[in-house]
Amino acid sequence: MSDITLVVIDDHPLFRQGIVDTLSIEDDFKVIGQSSNGEDGLELIRRAAPKIAIVDVNLPGINGQQVTHEVTVEKLPTRVILLTAYDDIEQQLHAAIAGASAYCTKDIQPEDLCEAIRQVSIGNYVMGGQPMILAEFKKWMERQLESARRSYSEPGSPFHPLSSREMEVLSCIVSGMSNKEIASLLGISHQTVKNHITSILRKFGVEDRTQAVVYALKRGWVKLNQEIITQE
Repeated sequence: MSDITLVVIDDHPLFRQGIVDTLSIEDDFKVIGQSSNGEDGLELIRRAAPKIAIVDVNLPGINGQQVTHEVTVEKLPTRVILLTAYDDIEQQLHAAIAGASAYCTKDIQPEDLCEAIRQVSIGNYVMGGQPMILAEFKKWMERQLESARRSYSEPGSPFHPLSSREMEVLSCIVSGMSNKEIASLLGISHQTVKNHITSILRKFGVEDRTQAVVYALKRGWVKLNQEIITQE
């Protein structure tokens, strides 16, 4: 059996080295790189193509959620395990929508992290310490989204603060499209797409694309895998 190749991306040198040392003693693991920020970490993933990337959520530059989203959009072969100091169900949902295969807290026991890596390496998912096959993971996501909609929806009010074009852009974001792909589909410039996304984030009061998707999903304004309908 070939080694499970890994990279570790975390901005705290001591913590990062601790993960590397922990993984390096496992016979089936091979750490092939490490990085201290999001931009360099993403480039490392592109260049080294590890089977697994262990990525801190709170990175300088682009954060771990954004790194995960880019890995997903670019269809890179690497699967991402996100590490966080703060864990709650909404953050797990953010991670899942961004494309993470696992979401673990930084106080995880070394043996549990190793088990999560092995689960992810064979195509499974780990959320809240629970390993899941793909079908179970999809059902988990459906349950979380439905629960979020019930908690945050605004019954009887169809209002949303976005223009028709912004809703089109948001639908594309939900579908995992890059800015370039959105511009091509909608027949607008790349800069116009960026302007619309900036406006969406400002209106929602969120910091990134993933949070915007969760915000809109909670309120029932968009759905995962919905058809994108563009205006004439």
